[in-house]
Amino acid sequence: MTPRRIVIGDVHGHYDGLMTLLEAIAPNSSDRVYFLGDLIDRGPHSNRVVKFVKDNSYPCLLGNHEQMLLDVMGDGQLYGPALQAWLYSGGHATVNSYGDAGIPQDHIDWMHTLPTYLDLGDIWLVHAGVNPQMPLDKQTADQFCWIREEFHSITQPYFPDKLIVTGHTITFTLPGVAPGKLALGNGWLDIDTGAYHPKSGWLTGLDITNNQVYQANVQRRRVRKMPLEEAVTRVEPNQVLRRRSLLRP
Repeated sequence: MTPRRIVIGDVHGHYDGLMTLLEAIAPNSSDRVYFLGDLIDRGPHSNRVVKFVKDNSYPCLLGNHEQMLLDVMGDGQLYGPALQAWLYSGGHATVNSYGDAGIPQDHIDWMHTLPTYLDLGDIWLVHAGVNPQMPLDKQTADQFCWIREEFHSITQPYFPDKLIVTGHTITFTLPGVAPGKLALGNGWLDIDTGAYHPKSGWLTGLDITNNQVYQANVQRRRVRKMPLEEAVTRVEPNQVLRRRSLLRP
């Protein structure tokens, strides 16, 4: 049996949902499991999610929520002007999950090692996307962890020979995409189906090798599996641009 490449979307502290999803996927020792970042914040068990991914040495990307945490952490102590922004963005749940002992230094050190992207040959993993107007070697975590509309509205694939797989932007916030559906654009596929969001609850795992999508709903404790083609909604760049213009004041 060919080893599978499995990509997990934004977990956001939903440890029980992650365990349910992985039970459905049932990866074996030869399969490769990758995480797109945003393991933490908003959900109840960020501490357990980080420990699980770290202890199992799963490849994991830096997400914007890990970056926010690192921006306000120094030797395990919270500090700095970015603190309130992080807490408002879900950091309170992370702090609560670790309890009085605080976030251990080995978890912080591990987050410092997380790459901003992983090149798997035909697949390129990144948390948020890329700036289509910039060469790759000029981009930083600001682009890889935070970008949205400029990336989703690209009219030509950034790579001629690689599909970019991302999280970060909840798919139903893109034009025409229903909760739980994946979003496909020009050279990119977004699999963040909003596990923490009450409108969705779906946590997604993508088996790239077999073009299969696995999902666990953290609210309703449901699991489902479907072919990738059934799980995807196509997003046209002009729709993204139109939405961006409508959102401008």
